[in-house]
Amino acid sequence: MKDVIEGVERFDSPGKGRGLRVTKPFKVGELVFSCPAYACVLSVKERGCYCEFCFTRKEGLAKCGKCKKAFYCNVNCQKGDWAMHKLECSAIIAFGEKWCPSDSTRLVARILGTKKTQQERCPSEKLLLIEEVQSHVEDVDNDRREMNEGDIASLHHFYSKHLEFPDHKGLLTLFSQVACNGFTVEDEELSHMGTAIYPDVALINHSCLPSVIVTYKGTVAEVRAVQDMKPGDEVLISYIDLLYPTDDRNERLRDAYYFTCNCQECKTKSKDKVKLKVRKRNDPIKPEVISNMVRYARNTIREFRAAKHQKYILELLEMCELSLEKMGAAFDDSNVYMLHMMYQAMGVCLYMGYWDGAISYGEKLLKPYSKLYPAYSLNVSSMYLKMGRLYMGMEKHSLGLSALRKAMAIMEVAHGKDHLYLTELRKEMAQKK
Repeated sequence: MKDVIEGVERFDSPGKGRGLRVTKPFKVGELVFSCPAYACVLSVKERGCYCEFCFTRKEGLAKCGKCKKAFYCNVNCQKGDWAMHKLECSAIIAFGEKWCPSDSTRLVARILGTKKTQQERCPSEKLLLIEEVQSHVEDVDNDRREMNEGDIASLHHFYSKHLEFPDHKGLLTLFSQVACNGFTVEDEELSHMGTAIYPDVALINHSCLPSVIVTYKGTVAEVRAVQDMKPGDEVLISYIDLLYPTDDRNERLRDAYYFTCNCQECKTKSKDKVKLKVRKRNDPIKPEVISNMVRYARNTIREFRAAKHQKYILELLEMCELSLEKMGAAFDDSNVYMLHMMYQAMGVCLYMGYWDGAISYGEKLLKPYSKLYPAYSLNVSSMYLKMGRLYMGMEKHSLGLSALRKAMAIMEVAHGKDHLYLTELRKEMAQKK
């Protein structure tokens, strides 16, 4: 296999190490390159909704006749997945309800399975071999290492029948590679479908001012330009949610990826003041009050993340409402910490089927999201999609169509005009006109 991708090349990026740059011009919305998954795994909670092999969303999927847990479009998809599914099928039967490996463990098992069967370079390794993917294993802290040790134990427990494992150091490296380079495969509303690894896409460096975006067509990653690019421009994606202020973004980058961003936005912090907008009052709020409220907001976000797995749904909504009331004394409604908790509250309302509440929170999010996120952000398109579908469900067709059109305008750039999501959305809109 020729180790080239037309229009892009690997190079040494100053201050970043290896990276990708374009060798020809690309316009906004143009496909820079696509990459099949080296290995991928559908999330257990999505089984029955998506094909285990191609991640197609459809009704009437056929289940595996043995374990009765995996679902497929047809016999061809089932045969295509068997080399990977057989790693789990008999174990699912044997362990029953006690079969519970994490998505990371399942992905590592499939990487090992692919390595075992692959005789030559994969189509996803044109520029970077899976073994060359960055691991940062030497930087992993004790908590992360403990999690990796647990996943390694789970790998031995559930997969030892079908796999031969590298030594312990090799497994620690592999789990660290997955942690740093695994991609969450998401649908058009940013719901988690599965996890995958794409070696060539893993070459792309981070910027808070990205030049490309990664979306998915089944299990294939597609890299599309969100800025006009000229030959020599570096291909840059965002590794993180860009809603938050500079310090928060870099804390997240250091924690997950072991570096600090030095892009123009991080140097100038040009959007931080707008992102941390304070409520206007006749008596200006003191700086120490604002600092204390920022600390409270960050703690609340961490506490809510932990509470999702521990508290009842009504308690979560109460947490959102109480934090919004407290932060609202100092923060404007467009402050990103307010927006974060509004988004969580909207999610809780959707889960509860409280549509009016979800719409109320969503309406407060749309305008600031459009202002604070970069152009062609999936966070913005997914919010317009959710709101459009909510409006349609509430028989507010004019508002619904308007929101769906705005979602479509972003998705045509991010996903490509011929993507199945766009085809489905056009049908959805035509039925409501």
